[in-house]
Amino acid sequence: MVDFPVSHTATGEPFPWRAAALAAAAIAAVELVLLVLVGGTLIVRPDSGPRRAKAETVAQQAAPVAAAKPAAKPAAAQLPRGKMSVMILNGNGRQGAAASAAAQVKRNGYRVGTVGNAPQQDYPRSIVMYRTGFAGEGARLARDLGITVVGPLDGMRARQLSGAHAVVILGG
Repeated sequence: MVDFPVSHTATGEPFPWRAAALAAAAIAAVELVLLVLVGGTLIVRPDSGPRRAKAETVAQQAAPVAAAKPAAKPAAAQLPRGKMSVMILNGNGRQGAAASAAAQVKRNGYRVGTVGNAPQQDYPRSIVMYRTGFAGEGARLARDLGITVVGPLDGMRARQLSGAHAVVILGG
C-alpha cells in the first residue's frame, strides 16, 4: 500500500480534476441564476395586475362615446316593497342581530318572514340572495339596507325560504 498522493506527471498537481469540478460548478451556478431570472420574468408578467387594469380604464375613458358599449341595466324591481317577503338569518353570531335587522327591514316597508339563525355563524359580510325572477327586488333590498353583496340563491333552495322572495344573511 502507498500512503502518499499520486502526483500528475505533467503539472505536478495531486488532483487535476478539482479545477475542472470547480469550473463546472461555477458554470452551473451562472446558468441557474439566469434560469431563475428568465423564469421569474415569465411568471410575473409586467402587463398584468393593477397597472394593466389602470391602463384599460384610461383606454376606455379615452374611447369615443359612440364606440362604447352600453352598460347592462340591472333588472328593475316589479314587486312593491309591501308585497315582498324577506327572510332574515343571523350569520354573525351576535345576539339579537336578526331581530334588529328585521325591524330595519320593516321600517323600509318590506314584509318580514322567518327570522332566525343561519346554519353557520362565520359570515364575514352581510349578503342578500333572491329567488329566481326577483333580481331587481333583491338589488333594491340590498340598496335599502346598505348591503353590497347581492346574488341569486346560493346554498339554499327556494323551498327553504318559506315563501320569502329574498333572504338577508347578516355577516360580521
